Amino acid sequence: MGDTSQPLRRAALLASGVALLGLLTACGSESASSSGTPEPGKAARSSSAEPGGGSATPGDTAPAVGSAPSDTAGSASASARTDGRCHTSELRASVGRVDPGAGQRNFPVVLTNTSERTCSLYGYPGAAFVDASGKQLGPDPERAPGSPRTVTLTPGESAWSGLSFSSPQISGARTAAPAVLLVTPPDEREPLKVKWTAGEVPVGGNESSVSVTALSPGTGP
Repeated sequence: MGDTSQPLRRAALLASGVALLGLLTACGSESASSSGTPEPGKAARSSSAEPGGGSATPGDTAPAVGSAPSDTAGSASASARTDGRCHTSELRASVGRVDPGAGQRNFPVVLTNTSERTCSLYGYPGAAFVDASGKQLGPDPERAPGSPRTVTLTPGESAWSGLSFSSPQISGARTAAPAVLLVTPPDEREPLKVKWTAGEVPVGGNESSVSVTALSPGTGP
């Protein structure tokens, strides 16, 4: 019989080689999967911010639905503010009794709030003497030095301004007898008419100046 051990040894060696190759392949696959190299596409997913993270997302800085931009809100707020100034139609003007002194004639010109709301006056009233036809007599009164302040008038309250001029009998100024004193509240254009019953006033000459003071609370000194 021939020697059969040689073919058997070759078959055993071949089987051992196949087993060893399979073992090496298995080890290589395990090494690749356990390394730090990410799988394709995984790195891109992990570097992007997820919703709710610290990075800004579209809409974070946009105004809420229905809210107005800040400049529009400011304009709306400004338009909503009420004008607290007293208007001519809300006031009544009157002239108090003369207060003579040191060659002067002094009159309190009083503005009274006849409206149903609280309003305010600030500064000097306008004043002008006119005759029966409405023609102005003399120049506009000058503003006496002073520190204007806001006078708040609740319904029925008054503010006053002093109207003063040198006595014509002493100054020798040219005079006229007005029919009406026009009184214009501060920042208004329409005057109030007050019948003038206090006689002649200076309308010309070196000593013809008339002055008014800033408004103060009350009806006079």
